[in-house]
Amino acid sequence: MRLVVINWAWIWKISEAVLDFAFFALSCLQQHLSLEICDLLPMFENQAAQPPVLRSPLIPQPNPFGTASYGAGSGLIRGGLGAYGEKILGSSSEYVQSNISRYFSDPQYYFQVNDQYVRNKVKVILFPFLHRGHWTRITEPVGGRLSYKPPIYDINAPDLYIPLMAFVTYVVLCGFSLGLVGKFSPEALSLQFTKGLLGWFLQVLLLKLSLYSLGGGEAPLLDIVAYGGYAFTGMCLAVLGRIMWSYAYYFLMPWTCLCMGVFLVKTMKRVLFAEVRSYDSSKHHYLLLFMGFVQVPFFIWLGNIGA
Repeated sequence: MRLVVINWAWIWKISEAVLDFAFFALSCLQQHLSLEICDLLPMFENQAAQPPVLRSPLIPQPNPFGTASYGAGSGLIRGGLGAYGEKILGSSSEYVQSNISRYFSDPQYYFQVNDQYVRNKVKVILFPFLHRGHWTRITEPVGGRLSYKPPIYDINAPDLYIPLMAFVTYVVLCGFSLGLVGKFSPEALSLQFTKGLLGWFLQVLLLKLSLYSLGGGEAPLLDIVAYGGYAFTGMCLAVLGRIMWSYAYYFLMPWTCLCMGVFLVKTMKRVLFAEVRSYDSSKHHYLLLFMGFVQVPFFIWLGNIGA
């Protein structure tokens, strides 16, 4: 904390010095301009006192190209270059916009949720065995092409509301758990926050590398971020069980690991792997099983609070 205060003090001193120098430069410039204006005023007064001088009319110069098509030709060239430049810039902007929407999608899409969707989605995450419907996402025609419906209309659509709320709840529950054992401190809570972010990043990295290994990887990044963040929903349940009854943690942790593994396998198989161009059944299944088993050490690591 002391280093941060010293750095802010230096930044404040540097900004004051810059502002003083700027005011000094502006005052010098103002004085210089006022002196020049005072020197120029007598000259303008002398010119006003002298009689006007008659000048001969200007003789128009002949066109160096000899024809009137020079102006039209130059206008045609300028118009052609402008149209060509507009075409290049337009295609470039369309290419950038299409790639951004292709890999990142619209962030507002992931927050179109309501209470009913949140309740049903949490049930699917914590009890995937009870989900009797399909796991594929619903499409609709928008602008001449198929687009996925937002989460409010599709239970299988990814969202960022539940992962973000679950992550914040996980950090709060970790702080409460640390306080119960007398280990709470801002540094300890900051460590848990960093551990949670690192775990989320590793989960997203695992899913992204899995797609690339199968020849895909074109799924929007925010979809993968959402699917990786659903793990904090189960973590909140496990940590809450530990706070209420210490032995409940040993029952809830295996259950949440199993449920998250099943949810992730079914979701990745039916939704994200739709982007894969090449299909290899053996490699496909082994990778799905690997992603499911990885949830066990991942949950144990996140559930180890204060270590």
